[in-house]
Amino acid sequence: MSIIRKRSAAHKAYLPGNVRDNQYILAEFRLTDELLQQLSGKYSDLKPQPYYDFYQQLATLFFELTEEVELDNCQFIANDKLARVRYSQEMHQWQTNQQILFYYDPMNHHLKKSFFDGNKRAKKICLLFLATGNDIRLNAASFHSRVSQVVQRFCQKIQLDKSDVRLRDHQHLTYDLFAKNKGCNTSQTHKLREINKRYASQEVQLPEFYSAMNYAVVTLNISNELLQQVEIDSHSQDPYNPLYTYLTDVFTMAAKRYNLNNGALIANGLVPIVRYSIHEIVSRVGELQMLGYNPEQSPCGIVSKWSAGELTDSVQLVFVATPENNSDHGFGRFLNQIEQAMQLMAVELEIEPTKEELMVRFHQHLAYNY
Repeated sequence: MSIIRKRSAAHKAYLPGNVRDNQYILAEFRLTDELLQQLSGKYSDLKPQPYYDFYQQLATLFFELTEEVELDNCQFIANDKLARVRYSQEMHQWQTNQQILFYYDPMNHHLKKSFFDGNKRAKKICLLFLATGNDIRLNAASFHSRVSQVVQRFCQKIQLDKSDVRLRDHQHLTYDLFAKNKGCNTSQTHKLREINKRYASQEVQLPEFYSAMNYAVVTLNISNELLQQVEIDSHSQDPYNPLYTYLTDVFTMAAKRYNLNNGALIANGLVPIVRYSIHEIVSRVGELQMLGYNPEQSPCGIVSKWSAGELTDSVQLVFVATPENNSDHGFGRFLNQIEQAMQLMAVELEIEPTKEELMVRFHQHLAYNY
């Protein structure tokens, strides 16, 4: 093999054949007094639910426009909750105080539904588009283009300046690092190119100014076998401090061994939310662990957040890509480094690959205002 071919192969990620693709797009805009006045006939504080007709009219218009471009899995959200999307063989929605989780199978599930409280004025309105069918990654550019058409027509219909809309394109690849150990003998090859480059190759142009985030989250389940590796004093005020200290030490060692210098270990029961931020942010917001990164800056190092008095079901290991993790080929090498670090961590923690899962979810996010 030539040196050029070797270098090219090093930038490819070989993922198990049962890897799952996912894509969803959010279009968000603030609910202003001006927008309420545009549809003044639909809002009245004299009604039992003052905002019900207002939300219902927007939702009806939204669903009509999605029909025109054959988008059949769309949700209208006006309750200020964070939308999160996950794969499931059974379709259902689950709400908490701060989140709406959408579980669905892109091959089989189609739904159009509204989520709002007619008594309350939301701070913002969110239009959620869920990708359906097969070859989701291959068809991502086309899906983005159709969503953009709907959003722009929606803005025209309600006389909303489209520059007030923030579009967020989320794409995931999810797989078990130990899939091969469980009998999955097929594989897929990915270079994991940046979203803008993939779209440009299919003649879908993005605005000049946008933000992009590429990162991976690995879920490490806390098993009985893992608990037996440390001494836990159930009578102590912080009984699980030895466990989380041990995991942090192993995680830091494995990450640094493979030159992964931008990451976090989250073991406090909160949901890690990675966002673009000019300045580094690590903060708790209710149910959420906010992690703000500027991918253009130098790596921020390894951060650990845990609650020593609580035993979590799982630990989330976050790796955020920087420009040095990217190349003309994409992020394939970056994901390979993460896999190598996790394989080393699995050996150190004596994880049995045939019995346990180590779920890897590689995220590619892109956001912009029109």
